[in-house]
Amino acid sequence: QVQLVESGGGLVQSGGSLRLSCAASGSNLAIYKMAWYRQTPGNQRGLVAVIISSGNTNYPDSVKGRFTISRDNAKNTVYLQMNSLKPEDTSVYYCNTYPTGIWPWGQGTQVTVSS
Repeated sequence: QVQLVESGGGLVQSGGSLRLSCAASGSNLAIYKMAWYRQTPGNQRGLVAVIISSGNTNYPDSVKGRFTISRDNAKNTVYLQMNSLKPEDTSVYYCNTYPTGIWPWGQGTQVTVSS
């Protein structure tokens, strides 16, 4: 059974930075396309960043230039560096495979950006 554990969230002021981590056990992340998603209450989970096995990345316009996804295959961990945070980035952040999350979703990590 694959387990995903997200961490690194917190409360930050607008313009600040956070680095999220997603550690996986039970599978080798390196062979999968991985992504970060976010979800606010009452809304669907949305895509934040994608990284494929080659290291190529992709982002929606809402975070492009501010967020950076990376992976450390030796640690079986995916990261999300978030800079220039905005109040609208406030959400619970999750990682999973892309384009659909094939593994059980973790508990996520809460990011709150104050204005």
